[in-house]
Parts: sequence; C-alpha cells; structure tokens
Amino acid sequence: MSMDSIDPLLGALRAAAEPSRLRLLALCAESDLSVSELVHILAQSQPRVSRHLKVLTDAGLLERVREGNWVFYRLVSDGFGVPVAASLLGLIPEHDAIISGDLDRLAEVKRQREQAAADYFSANAEAWDKVRSLHVDDAEVEQVMINLMPQHGAQRLLDIGTGTGRMLEVFSSRVGTAEGIDASLDMLAVARANLQRVNLGNCAVRQADIYQLPFPSGQFDAITAHQVLHFLDRPSQAIAEAARVLKPGGWMLLVDFAPHTLDTLRDEHAHRRLGFDDDEITRWLDDCGLQCTAVEHLGGTPLTVTIWLANKNDNNTENLR
Repeated sequence: MSMDSIDPLLGALRAAAEPSRLRLLALCAESDLSVSELVHILAQSQPRVSRHLKVLTDAGLLERVREGNWVFYRLVSDGFGVPVAASLLGLIPEHDAIISGDLDRLAEVKRQREQAAADYFSANAEAWDKVRSLHVDDAEVEQVMINLMPQHGAQRLLDIGTGTGRMLEVFSSRVGTAEGIDASLDMLAVARANLQRVNLGNCAVRQADIYQLPFPSGQFDAITAHQVLHFLDRPSQAIAEAARVLKPGGWMLLVDFAPHTLDTLRDEHAHRRLGFDDDEITRWLDDCGLQCTAVEHLGGTPLTVTIWLANKNDNNTENLR
C-alpha cells in the first residue's frame, strides 16, 4: 500500500468502524448491489443507507457505478482501499449472526435477479439461437480465442459489449480481474446473474458508452470485443476508444463476422454492418497504434467468424506472441 501519509488509512478505518457500514462492506464484497437492495437487506431507511454508502465511498473502500436510473456499489478495484478492505473483511468472525443473516437475505436478492435474467433470456433466446445456427459453434470460437491469448495472460481485462458476460467467464481464470461494459441494462442483469451463478469474484460489469469509456487511458492489459462491432454505427471509433484504455504492450481480441450478404440479419436482428474484411479491421487497428499479429477464419454455414489479435505498439516491449 503506497501512501504519502497515513491520513487515508485512518479515514478508511474510521469509515468502517460502525456496525452498519461494516455490514455494507461485507455485502458489497459479495456482489454489486443497488441502494434499494441494500435497504432491503439491512432493513434500514434509504437515507440512512445512502449516508453510510457515501462515507464508505468517500473513504476509498467502495466505488459507485451508475446504470441508467440505478446506482450499484462494489468494493474498490484499485488504490489503497483494496488491501484495507480485504484486511477488514478478513477480521469479521466467520459465523457472526448479523452478517450471516445479511448473507441469507442477499441470497434471496440473488435468486430474484437470476429469475429476472432467466425471464429476459427466455424471451430473447429464439432470436439468439437463430443467429448461432448460422455460424461455427461458440465453443470452437472460444477455444481459438484462448489459444491466441498470450501465454502470460493479463492482470486486468476489459470486455466491451459484454452481453451475457460470457467472455468474462471464458477468461476469468486467466486474468487477475475482468470488467465488462454494456449499454443494455437488461443484458447487464443477465451478465450479473451469470457471474454470480458461477461465483466469479474477480469479474464485474457496469453500464457504459462504448464510444466514451469511463476509464483513464492505459488502464487495461487486455481487451475483448466478441460479436459487438456489427451492431455499431461507428465500429472504428469503438476500436479507437478501446485502444485508448489499453496499456502499451497490451493485447486486443476482436471477434466478428467476415463479409456476408444476409440482409435478414440487418432487418431482423439490428446488425448495422454485414461483416468486416481483414484489410478494414487492420487499417482501423493501425490508425490507433495497434498491430494486427494474427487472424483466424472459422468457416460456417453460411457465416464465417473471424478473430483478430492485435498488440498495442510499445518500443520497449517485445511482441507478446
């Protein structure tokens, strides 16, 4: 933990030294939670819970993530508060009755989330299955992505247009932490339910604009974009924005369709682009300082899936592959 003075540490300790705030810290360590969910679990008023959350956020122990009209709270992912929160949580007695009761109510909140996500998925599954039937099996695509991934993996991965959060699941064991962003609140609910179902504590999701990512430059070692670009009006701008938050020497995996003529995908499934050729993607990558180092084409009937691996130029870093 690197600090110029002990003041931030003292502030964090003071913030957590209150029963309700320690309970909130323990809950947010288990899941991203909205104010209304925390109000339900703690059985306290919304203003009181909000005040406690503000104290913890100001102290650097929690972070606040807005999704439309909703706000979710989670443990901080960076800074001095990470080890402080971990140390405090490690001191909570394993069988504390109050914390155990909170976790029981949290389990019910998670069950309600999973049911809402299942209902949404069921309503849209037919359309998704129709598109899947046109190309090679997803498992084959995922395996090629894993094979292309540099051997050392990544400390911090960003998945843009995360959808159901599947890429977070695929890469979770190969990275330190992973974050997915999506514009759709419905899809984020599905992703959050999927992540909690398989208990991926190193993964999180948030709502964000793909053209204006809520991260400083050079924050991520790796970026994935799986079947996202064909939905966008400005795919080259999305790639450039992703490149901005990629560290020098980092890598990016793009997955999308090769050029095709299935106009039904545009008419029935909101595809803006009918695939991309290698030259187009390579040019966009070059424009934002990335070098395309590998391309794989996976033929299907009738769609071909293409995977592009790119590295961000760094004069002091050897080719990652």
